[in-house]
Amino acid sequence: MIAVDTNILVYAHRIESPWHAPAAVAVRDLAEDTAPWAIPWPCIHEFIGVVTNPRVFRTPTPLERALDDIEVWMESPSLRVIGESGAYWPHLREALVRGSVVGAVVHDARIAAICKSHGVTALLTADRDFSRFPTVAVRNPLIR
Repeated sequence: MIAVDTNILVYAHRIESPWHAPAAVAVRDLAEDTAPWAIPWPCIHEFIGVVTNPRVFRTPTPLERALDDIEVWMESPSLRVIGESGAYWPHLREALVRGSVVGAVVHDARIAAICKSHGVTALLTADRDFSRFPTVAVRNPLIR
């Protein structure tokens, strides 16, 4: 199963992004396929926080529009929205220790641990920090 990180969701959503087209294609292809794909709950939370933030975008996305886009993704019958489960803690601990993670990168370790505990085999992201967590393969759909 492939999961999608926040930055790919943001690029797919924000038309003015120079990475909009490849990100939008990546998300659309997953949503239209029958193979299961995933978005971790923390990425949905972060997506809302980023696209509606006036410090990030001169014209932030109105909350209702951001929520509408999330609901469109959730209409994909193959989407699995994933979060912490009983198997989460050992994966988080391993990610933190193996990656020598402290500070803000703990959020990325959380995403990696959620993905690992749900059997995600690849995470679509442009964030190089995920290379610290080798238990989930990273693919950047913005690079061809």
